[in-house]
Amino acid sequence: MEEASRISRYLYTVIVLFVIWLFLTSSLDPQELIIGALFSLIVAALTYEVFTEKGLANLHPKRIVYAAAYVPYFLWAMIMANLDVAYRVLHPKRPINPGIVECKTVLKNNVGKLTLANSITLTPGTITLDVKGDRYFIHWIDVKDATVEGASENITKPFEKFLKVIFE
Repeated sequence: MEEASRISRYLYTVIVLFVIWLFLTSSLDPQELIIGALFSLIVAALTYEVFTEKGLANLHPKRIVYAAAYVPYFLWAMIMANLDVAYRVLHPKRPINPGIVECKTVLKNNVGKLTLANSITLTPGTITLDVKGDRYFIHWIDVKDATVEGASENITKPFEKFLKVIFE
């Protein structure tokens, strides 16, 4: 079982590295593909133990669909947050109500928690200040609800519905 797990983790790492290579080179030239495959095999051999815990199980179709859906959802959330912040900056009365709120997450996986923290920070109007266990401390430009439940509902829950499926 241990060996199968190592092989699964190694193959998953090779696949991910090769896909990244394809995106970076934007080429299907046979020489590029061969070099990319070789580098992916070598780098995966050195890094697969820290790269993934689940190996090929990460390529479950449901996870892939949710990851593909998360990208446009996140981009839409980022655009809407940019427009909201621009409105607040340009408005003569500067309608802001800044504060630091505590949110709770349902995510257990560390990579999922990291992705959530980065998604919050990359969305204008919110910055993740600290993460302690399942608690996030976030600076919010317009605090609508300072309770843990209310802040979580507004900030973390929209992202969690995707990230829970992708990372858990």
